[in-house]
Amino acid sequence: MSLQTLLGTELPLLQAPMAGVQGSRLAIAVSTAGGLGALPCAMLSQETLREEIAAIRAQTAHPYNLNFFCHASPLADPVREAAWRSRLADDYRAWGIDPAAISAGPGRHPFDAAMAEFLREFQPPVVSFHFGLPPSDWLAPLREWGCRILSSATTADEARWLQARGVDAVIAQGLEAGGHRGTFLSDDLTLQMGTFALLPQIVAAVDVPVIAAGGIANARGVAAAMALGAAGVQIGTAYLLCPEADTRQVHRDALRSPAAHHTALTNVFTGRPARGIVNHAVRSWGPISSDVPAFPLATSASAPLRQAAEAQGRGDYSPLWAGQNVTGCKEIPAAQLTWELAAGFGSQEPPCIV
Repeated sequence: MSLQTLLGTELPLLQAPMAGVQGSRLAIAVSTAGGLGALPCAMLSQETLREEIAAIRAQTAHPYNLNFFCHASPLADPVREAAWRSRLADDYRAWGIDPAAISAGPGRHPFDAAMAEFLREFQPPVVSFHFGLPPSDWLAPLREWGCRILSSATTADEARWLQARGVDAVIAQGLEAGGHRGTFLSDDLTLQMGTFALLPQIVAAVDVPVIAAGGIANARGVAAAMALGAAGVQIGTAYLLCPEADTRQVHRDALRSPAAHHTALTNVFTGRPARGIVNHAVRSWGPISSDVPAFPLATSASAPLRQAAEAQGRGDYSPLWAGQNVTGCKEIPAAQLTWELAAGFGSQEPPCIV
């Protein structure tokens, strides 16, 4: 079965869910253009999620993907939290911020039984997960209505683990990919590899379709992934400058600048390794620190610094998520970018979308 048949799309192209920089508008644009648009849900309340799903369903009849995190929620650690804020003390003073006034918060919520039941009302066609999979009991309602279930793997072992638990397709996330690593079997970053090394290993390891992700920014990259056995591709960074994305101005400015060519894996913003453009916070605090609170508890410490700096048009403390290859970022409509990428599948004309 082709990926298009599995997902019900015109193209074997998925838009990567990118929390904090996009909502339903980008998902709608990509789905309508023939790909699979995605909505990142880990930072949304049920009320907001309801509104976003309603917007998608009202504006496109094409399939869409709801993406969730499934990390284990950590216990609060006031001692570690205080130590991390002490590490940031010079920055707080420079910006006139009282660290004692900063409220703690999880920032990102894992998928749970309540969310599984909430989704029953909408029965989304595709749901994808990051950081493994939730318990099988929570997936059962999704499978009842025929939902396609995807998840990210960053090693062949993770891909085999996902297949053993019944995913419909595996997203092979290479080291080049922007945002959070989808790791879940090991925290050892030395096990991570680039997309075009990882992809053929996962293709050989599993029998389900494999979707290549990370560093793919144009039609040539799409064609290369398909030549290595991918059933399709997932694209994220290239969409960040599209008008349908909600990318903040400081983030857009950084993507247009030479700084975008220097990215790093860093855990200083959230407590978990994620790839972003190197800025003051990454240089000063990391890029990887063993002192940072557990994911996602670290988010609250840098939030007021980010807010203060962005108010002055500066991205010194912003998580400027981006992959290693920003050459595909274009300020063009998402549909046009989707069709340009589709040339890598051998398409000479935009797909017939109704």
